[in-house]
Formats: sequence, C-alpha cells, structure tokens
Amino acid sequence: MELTDTTPAMATLRAALADGVEDWRPRVHAMAREIHAHKEVSFEEVRSAEAAAALLAEGGFEVERGTGGLPTAFTASAGSGELTVALCVEYDALPNIGHACGHNLIAGASVAAALALRPYVDELGITLKAIGTPAEEHGGGKALLLERGAFDGVGLALMVHPVQDGLTYNPAGTSAQAVGRYKATFTGKAAHAAAAPHLGVNAADAAVLSQVAIGLLRQQIPADHRIACFVAEAGHVTNIIPERAVVQFECRAFTMTEYEALLERVRRCFEGAAVATGTTLAIEASEPLYEPLLQDNALAAHWTGAMAEFGKDISPSAGLSGGSTDMGNVSQVIPSLHPWLSIPGADVPIHSHAFAALADSPEAYGVMFEAATALAWTVAAAASTPTERSRFTQAAYRRRTFTQEGTS
Repeated sequence: MELTDTTPAMATLRAALADGVEDWRPRVHAMAREIHAHKEVSFEEVRSAEAAAALLAEGGFEVERGTGGLPTAFTASAGSGELTVALCVEYDALPNIGHACGHNLIAGASVAAALALRPYVDELGITLKAIGTPAEEHGGGKALLLERGAFDGVGLALMVHPVQDGLTYNPAGTSAQAVGRYKATFTGKAAHAAAAPHLGVNAADAAVLSQVAIGLLRQQIPADHRIACFVAEAGHVTNIIPERAVVQFECRAFTMTEYEALLERVRRCFEGAAVATGTTLAIEASEPLYEPLLQDNALAAHWTGAMAEFGKDISPSAGLSGGSTDMGNVSQVIPSLHPWLSIPGADVPIHSHAFAALADSPEAYGVMFEAATALAWTVAAAASTPTERSRFTQAAYRRRTFTQEGTS
C-alpha cells in the first residue's frame, strides 16, 4: 500500500515519529548546546563529532568513526533496506566567531530525525545513515567524503540550514553558489627599503594592484556573482622591500559555466599585477571546489507540507539565494534536500556574533526540533511512495554502476 502524506497509516507513522523526536529532545538539546559551546573549527571538531556519534550509538546505530580517513567524520548506520537514506550532520564552527552559521542546529535536527526514524527502518525498508560531515565552512568535508565513497549507494540525502528570520521555508527553486578558494602568491626580491629600494622587487605592490583591479572588475560582473579577497601576507618590517605577498581569494557564481568565466577574469587581475610589478605569480586552490546546490522537488514538496503543519511560511521563494555549501557537491549526484530554517526573532545576518548568540536561543532550538520532525516525515513519505522510492533507488544504482565502471 502506498503511504501518502494523507493516508491513515502515514498519519499514524508521522505521529510516532513526532513522539520519537520528543522522546529524544532532552538528550539532543544537550548535545546541540555542547556543540555550540565548544566552537570547534574545520577538521578539529573532536568533541562535537564524538557527542553526535555517541548519542547515535546510544540510540541503536552502528557507528564507524573516521569515515573516509577524516578523523572527525563518522557514519552511523541502521537497517538493511534497499533504499539508503543519508542525514548529513554538520558541527564545525567559524574561526574567531563560533557557531554563527548555526551548525549546532544542523547537527541537532539531523541527529534527532535519525533517532526518531531508527525504530522504523525495517517498516520503511531503508538503510538509514547519519553521516558526520566535518569542515563545511572551510575544507569541503562532504566533497572529500563523496570522493572517498562515504555516500556510495545513497539514494537521497537531507539536511537543514538555519538562517535569519523572515525567509520562507519553501526550498523549491532555491540554490547556493559554486565557490572556489585560492591562494595567489607573488614573489619579488628583497632589498633595503632606504639604502637600495631600487634593487628590490616589491611583492606587496603586486598585492595592492591585484586588489585594485578586482575592485574595478566588480562593476563589470553580474549582480549575483561574488569576489572576496584579503591580503594574508605582504611584508614584515618597514625597512625591507617585501619579497613575498599572499592574497587569499574566492569566486562565487550560480552555475559552473559562470563560475569558470569569473575565475578566469579574476586570474587575469593577478596576472596583470605580476606583469606591472615584475613579480612572479603562483595560484593554487586552497580548498575543494564547492558546486551549486540542487534541490529535489519531491523532497521539497514533502518538507514544505510538513512545515506548513507547524504554521511556517511556505510561500514560493524568490529563487536563487547567496552563500555556498559542500552539500552542493552531494546534490549534483544524489537527490538532495537543503531547506532554510528561519530562526524567529533573528534579525541579524548569519556569520555575525549576534547570530552566533541566537543559534543558542530557545527559539532556535524550538525550530530545530520542528525541523527534525519534518525531516523524519519527509524520509518516511519518500520511502513510502513507490514512484519516488523507485527513482531514488535507481539513482543510487546508476551512480554505483558508473563508479564501478570508472574505476575498473
């Protein structure tokens, strides 16, 4: 029997899943608060990863730590059904600012949903995985895990992301930008800045010229493109002509074609600065490339229906939005859901100290548990709808076959 969102059987299951989230509320709340308190940055999330993994183990999951060779990654598995579902668990903080992106709430929502679903994996015919994915802010943990096989066989992947108040809970049509991060190194020649400045080649000048060129370029790029940079190194004392300068930069766009074109224009800004100053230039990627985010429409519809029951704004979104996530890499090969979770009263932008404080508020934890319930309901509906289940299972099979052929 097909268990649609409105059948009595599904209503019974949804009530049981909601009760499951409530049963685990105290423990998950404590875990999320612990993650918020410790503010562990990319690849250093030792306590945060262990807090999530230990709670999932307590809930009956078989936990593998160090997934993909990443010490702060894990995979918690339950069930043996042919359809494999992944709930992504993030827990890294931002340097010097803490959980200003609310990853403690992401972890809490995914872990609570997983714990609620655990008793029903056989009934739903699924293999359920909660995958601990470190280094979303910097380092591309999901991109690395994807390359190393952690998502092999997964038919659908889900998570949520907190944002400021006032945004719709409807993920349909929303995306996130591709982003690539790089290090541009100029090499010149040192000399005494007073006795023989004419014998030096000033790498710091090249850093300045590249910033000026990028600033002028911004007028000529589409409004939804982004370029950001900062000088990481440009000399150490005033009486030496700097022989080395380093500029960290990133480019963002909503399609890979646009991103690659933007990157080439920015690269020319650095090349021009090197020519003008007589320095040499080396540009290298500093992190894995984050790809654009794709939302699965069927998953989005289940999620939106669930959040409507909590009285949330599910009006059609304005479309594309800013920011980037390594969930984009997952979504390019696995049907995925990555909706926004609007925190009531949060009238400040993410990546700010004020938002970090609000991510630890009662209002934030309230919507976190609503999101956990909605995630569980979405998984149950997708697994119980034959046409969707078949599509997700076949997508995983095709990807697995392709991978095997490509590595044979």
